[in-house]
Amino acid sequence: MEEILVEQEEKVRIDKYLKEHTSHSRATIKKMIEKDCVLYNDMIVKPNTKVKKGDKITLLEYKEEEIDLTPLNIPIEIVYETENIILINKPSGLVVHPGSGNKQNTLVNALLYHTKMLSDCNGEERPGIVHRIDKDTSGLLLVAKNNKAHQILADNFKEKKIKRKYIALVKGILKQNHIIVDAPIGRDEKNRKKMAVTSKNSKHALTHINVLKRYKEYTLVECILETGRTHQIRVHLAYIGYPVFNDPVYGQEKIEGFGQFLHSSEITLEEPITKELIHFTAPLPPTFAKFIKDLEENLNS
Repeated sequence: MEEILVEQEEKVRIDKYLKEHTSHSRATIKKMIEKDCVLYNDMIVKPNTKVKKGDKITLLEYKEEEIDLTPLNIPIEIVYETENIILINKPSGLVVHPGSGNKQNTLVNALLYHTKMLSDCNGEERPGIVHRIDKDTSGLLLVAKNNKAHQILADNFKEKKIKRKYIALVKGILKQNHIIVDAPIGRDEKNRKKMAVTSKNSKHALTHINVLKRYKEYTLVECILETGRTHQIRVHLAYIGYPVFNDPVYGQEKIEGFGQFLHSSEITLEEPITKELIHFTAPLPPTFAKFIKDLEENLNS
C-alpha cells in the first residue's frame, strides 16, 4: 500500500495526477482504478475525479497479470456487423476478456480470430470491448471496431442513450409488478471477489425490475439498468430477497450446469458513425428456454 498526499492545489483528474506523480503507466493506473485499487480520502474513485490540496490518495496492492491474446477459432454468434461495430450474442460460460483466472479462451480471443479491426481504447488486453457482461450471463454485447466508434459508444452508454433489457429468472414469487432498487454497490468487505449493497466505498446503482410471469416457486422478470455496476442485477435481486436462479455467488444453490439464469435480451442504439437506428432482440438460450417451458407446463398441470 502507498499513500500520496496532494501538496498543491492541482485541480486535475486523479488519473492524470497519478501519471505525473508515480512510476505507473496510464494504462496501469486505469486498471488500478477499475479494480478499486485507488482510494481518494478512503473512497473509491472514477478516473475523472479532481484532486485537491490536502487530500489523500491511497494505492492498494495491484499486480499486473500476463495475458494471452492469441486469436482462437472459438465459435461466436454475430447478430449484426458494420465497418464500425459488431453485435454478439454471447453464450453463457464464455468470459468476455482475459483476466484473473481466465487468460485465454475468451470472447476477445474469438474476436481477434474474426477480425483485425478492433478498438484499443480499453487497453491492449481488451480490444473492441466497450462494455461487458458476466461469464455466466448470456446475451447481446457490443464491440467497437475502431476508436472513433468506441468513444461514441462509451459516451452514449454514459449518457444513457443505449437502451438494454435483461431477462432473469429469480427464486421466489415477487408480489409487486414493478420494483425500483436504488442501492449503492461496492466490494463485499468479507469477500473481495463479490459485490454488495454497501455505503462504504460504493457507487450509485439503480435497477428497474418488471414482473413478466409468476410460477409456483419462481418469477420471470425484466431488468433495466440505469447504471452499470459490476454484478448489478445479481446483487440487487439478491438484496431484495429474490436471487437469480442458479447463481452460486449471490444465491443459495446451483442446480443446473448452465450458469445463472440471466440473459441480455434486447438492445437499442444508433450505429455510432452512420447514425442508423438499430434494435435487436436475442432469444433465451435453449437451457433457459426449456426450464421456462417446464415451469409453464407445471403451472398449467
